[in-house]
Amino acid sequence: MSLAIIDYGMANLRSVQNGFRQVGVDAQIIASPQKLRSYDRVVLPGVGAFRDAIATLREKGWDKALVEHINAGRPLLGICLGLQLLFDVGYEDGRHTGLGIIRGDCVRFDVDEKMKLKVPHMGWNQLRVARPSPLFRDIPEGAGVYFVHSYHVRPTDAQVIATTTEYGIEFVSSIWRDNVMATQFHPEKSQAVGLKILENFARC
Repeated sequence: MSLAIIDYGMANLRSVQNGFRQVGVDAQIIASPQKLRSYDRVVLPGVGAFRDAIATLREKGWDKALVEHINAGRPLLGICLGLQLLFDVGYEDGRHTGLGIIRGDCVRFDVDEKMKLKVPHMGWNQLRVARPSPLFRDIPEGAGVYFVHSYHVRPTDAQVIATTTEYGIEFVSSIWRDNVMATQFHPEKSQAVGLKILENFARC
């Protein structure tokens, strides 16, 4: 088994790599799309703005490499912005076309205006299982994980929703479709629960 973490300049790669290392997985950071074909599994992390991230992915050729990886049936894990980029469109700083791997969009929380809750949604919150996913094997209902985000995804097909979380509204906190898995939260910052999720991805 070989696992790569994509370096496109929009994530804290070392913390993700260290998380895998803690569960005995040697994850390699790669900066070239051409190298992706050599790996069984790939992690698409992300911190920052949708607009800048999707532009960088396309400029460097990661968009085509990721689609090829997924179409070959190899597992992919998106983290935070890496989840959002999988969707058709994001509305951060305008309207921007995403990777289109999962149908749906990514919109800003409106809970600050309607419910006086802080945006970004930051800190620990609980998972509600909508559909059992290999990513959450041996993870209990209500497990706490760590979030930092101002936008959330809205899948067209509810069948891809793996977990939801409550923050003024019930939002999608992870998705799963075939070999594509992604979390809005940060497993690498979610202590024992997060490490188990990373381990599950590496072993699935």
